[in-house]
Amino acid sequence: MHYKYMKMIIRKCFTAIILFFLCNTGINAQRYLSDMDSSFFIKDTVRPVIKRFENLRITGYIQPQYQVAQSEGAASYSGGNFSAFSKSRFMLRRARVKIDYVMPSKLRYPKALFSFQIDATERGVIVRDMFLKLFETKSNLFSMTAGLFARPFGYEVNLSSAFRETPERGRMSQILMPSERDLGVMLSHEPQDQKRKYSRFKFDIGFFNGQGLAGTTDFDSNKDLIARAVLKPNTKNRIEFSSGISLLRGGWENGTKYVFESGAAANGDKIFTVDSAESNLGDALPRQYYGADAQLKLKHKWGETEWRAEYWFGKQPGTSVSTSNPGTIPQVNGVIAPAYLRQFDGIFLLFLQNIINTRHQLMIKYDWYDPNTKVTAKDIGKPGTNLTAADIKYSTLGLGYTYHINPQTKIILYYDIVKNEKTQLSGYIADKKDNILTCRLQFRF
Repeated sequence: MHYKYMKMIIRKCFTAIILFFLCNTGINAQRYLSDMDSSFFIKDTVRPVIKRFENLRITGYIQPQYQVAQSEGAASYSGGNFSAFSKSRFMLRRARVKIDYVMPSKLRYPKALFSFQIDATERGVIVRDMFLKLFETKSNLFSMTAGLFARPFGYEVNLSSAFRETPERGRMSQILMPSERDLGVMLSHEPQDQKRKYSRFKFDIGFFNGQGLAGTTDFDSNKDLIARAVLKPNTKNRIEFSSGISLLRGGWENGTKYVFESGAAANGDKIFTVDSAESNLGDALPRQYYGADAQLKLKHKWGETEWRAEYWFGKQPGTSVSTSNPGTIPQVNGVIAPAYLRQFDGIFLLFLQNIINTRHQLMIKYDWYDPNTKVTAKDIGKPGTNLTAADIKYSTLGLGYTYHINPQTKIILYYDIVKNEKTQLSGYIADKKDNILTCRLQFRF
């Protein structure tokens, strides 16, 4: 009897494991929640085991690629800088696995979502997402998210790398929103019932540490307030339109009494002027972003034609040599660096066109990032101006082609033509040779 009992238990467990993977396949097909109870067709003997897994979803993607740079040691925002003696490389750009567990309410709307995602490449393993999202279940209008998750700012920042058409986000996204994620808490208004009057409107507002994944802990008490309002896609006469506006108000603590801002010298030269008041020490350096975006899609017999536009502007604190958001109070050679405040702006423009059918897609992307709109190229490098490479404007023209082998697999050929301003600064008198060709294979499940 004991042998027969053990054999029965083993058989049930084996059946449960098989059905677990089958259930996950069904959940993937629905992208989020099942349309029906996936344990409906399971025998009563294994139902208690399967019900623990019916709302668990495992997804992921991998992006191996080969790149060729215009010169050895090219600085790049297309997967990171090249090593000093190399202009070609194979790399695993991203390899991610994500686990989502959804707890449904009686009406089959989500009641809670736990999400965990890791990225494992030759550069190491890092956690990309780890958050809990709780849904209000009375009216199904609101939710709260807490943990490590994407900042609710901009369209490009929030478009997943698994679905984004271009290999990388733009230079401005990577500098101002490194890693796209941050630790914080967010409240959202997003009706779950699509028949509601305002179901096409979504609003997020949250507070975040500010340094994202650049640091292991928050290095000051200042927090970033980030908000985004979205008009979800609406289709009429084969035309689909969506848009959004974004706001970020935050900053970080000034570790010195010095604050440099753009000004003018007596001879009219654009320079950085310094404020050295004692009250500047420990004061909050303002970080202020404003953004607007719009997407227009035309559906036709070949597939789709799409235009996207997104514009950011605002104020960014940094140092004399960088405008990136830091993980710790900025230092130079172990000494806390004076603060530099710059006015910036930038844009992302994208054109997508299916040709022949939906398997073939052409893309053209143009973006710029001007970290200091108060100066021009001819000002940078002048003696006494204190302007550095951190003040140089960059623009990038990207040309690409995608072939979809199947809904899960695609090949991307993409060429970035990068232009920097020609200045009087040594090393930037002419355009640097930093164009990049990317050949990528992507699979997602």
